[in-house]
Order: sequence, then structure tokens, then C-alpha cells
Amino acid sequence: MTTIGLIGAGHIGSQIARQAIAHGYDVVVSNSRGPETLADLVAELGDHARPATAAEAAGAADIAVVTIPFLAIDKVPVEPLNGKAVIDTNNYYWERDGHIAELDDLSETSSAKLQQHLPDAHVVKAFNHIFASAITDEAQDAGTPDRRALAIFGDDAAANATVAAFIDAIGFDTVDGGPLSESWRIQRDTPAYGPRLTAEELRKALASATK
Repeated sequence: MTTIGLIGAGHIGSQIARQAIAHGYDVVVSNSRGPETLADLVAELGDHARPATAAEAAGAADIAVVTIPFLAIDKVPVEPLNGKAVIDTNNYYWERDGHIAELDDLSETSSAKLQQHLPDAHVVKAFNHIFASAITDEAQDAGTPDRRALAIFGDDAAANATVAAFIDAIGFDTVDGGPLSESWRIQRDTPAYGPRLTAEELRKALASATK
């Protein structure tokens, strides 16, 4: 049984957990406030979910999901994630996170920053351009006509494939947008950020993004 370890249990994290449980995955959930605060969510998710600390969730994960505000990425456990695929759902919002010059001018990406923090993990950008509710509301079986697609960006082909397979299993096509350095194409204020797009539409939207 594949285990999804969630570092963060907010809107996006809890929805990914629900979809993962519904499709046969085990889930270990953590947040910044402690496992005892996750009792209601874990009770809802059922027997295939358990609460944990961030380090425990990272250690248990076959696939990890970092779904916390950008300013908190330096608190993500490092060693337990070595060698693992790590999904980064985060967006940089200067209004919340404060101005960071290299992110403002798009010379670097927020996911690349997480990769720098996790040098021996394999960060894959995903889920940052979909509303949380759509993760459950818009999921469809593979092969459904006009199925919604999600973009992924990452520097490791094997990790990208692992994340794409997970996303497919829980209800969405994927479009590989390239390395983390190109993940600005799916950040806020780009054509692909937000709307429901098929794989073909998403490829066109990513290609049309400009710095």
C-alpha cells in the first residue's frame, strides 16, 4: 500500500488526503499545530489515515506532499525526505510572504527554493493551480472525455512519473511542463492558473505564458 505523507493539512492538503483515501492510498497527515489537532480530519478520513508530526509524516511517506505557506518551507523536515518524490503545492504571494526579489523578477521559482531546502529529495510542482474544492468535485476516471489536466514540473523523470501516476489515480490527466525552472508558467497571473483546462488546453496555456 502506497502511503501519502502530508506536511500541511489545510484546504489543499485535506482535499488531497480525501482523494487519496478514496482511491486506496494510506495517508499520514501533519500540520504545524500538532497531531492532536487533526482528530476530526482523521476521523473523517477513516482507518487508512493517521495523524503525525511533520517528521513522522515525511518518514512514512512513499510520496510526500508539502502544502504549507511559502514562508514556512524552512521548517520542512529534510533527512526523512531524502530520495523521495515531494509534491509542492505552494504559491508565492508577496502580500503574505513579503517581497523576495528573485521570485518577484521570476529569475527563480518557489519550487526551486523548496528543492534547495531539500537537496536530496525530488520536488515536483503540482496542485498549485486548482481550487481546493475542485480536487474532489472535478475528479474523473481515466479516459473520460475532456478530463481536467494538472501541470507538473520537476527535475527528476522518475519522480515526475510517480507523481503523474498518483494524480491520474485520483482523477486528473497531467501535462509535464518541464523542469522546476519553468514552473513560473503555472504561477499566479498566468493563463493556466485557475481555469479548468483539458490536457491540450493546458499545454497551450503553459506555452503562452510570458515573464
